[in-house]
Amino acid sequence: QVQLVESGGGLVQPGGSLRLSCAASGFTFYNYAMSWYRQALGKGRELVARITTTGSSTNYADSVKGRFTISRDNAKNTVYLQMNSLKPEDTARYYCNANAFGYSYWGQGTQVTVSS
Repeated sequence: QVQLVESGGGLVQPGGSLRLSCAASGFTFYNYAMSWYRQALGKGRELVARITTTGSSTNYADSVKGRFTISRDNAKNTVYLQMNSLKPEDTARYYCNANAFGYSYWGQGTQVTVSS
């Protein structure tokens, strides 16, 4: 059974940091590109960051470049999103996605709220 379980969300003040984790199981993790998406209330889901199977290449939405870092540990079947200098506009539910071979898997998401 495929599972993606996100964790690490919460309430943080502007300028603060959070580290999201996504633990994967039920598929061959190292064969899948991994991404983080987010969806704010009343808006569509947007790509935040993506990392290739080996972690050799990453790309980011312009809105998070220089503040967020995606990484993965294939030995632990886990992908991370380090989020620094958080802004109120980063408030959203963050979702982990695995994609390869025409398959796309999603987690349930973790809520990130940036507010003073």
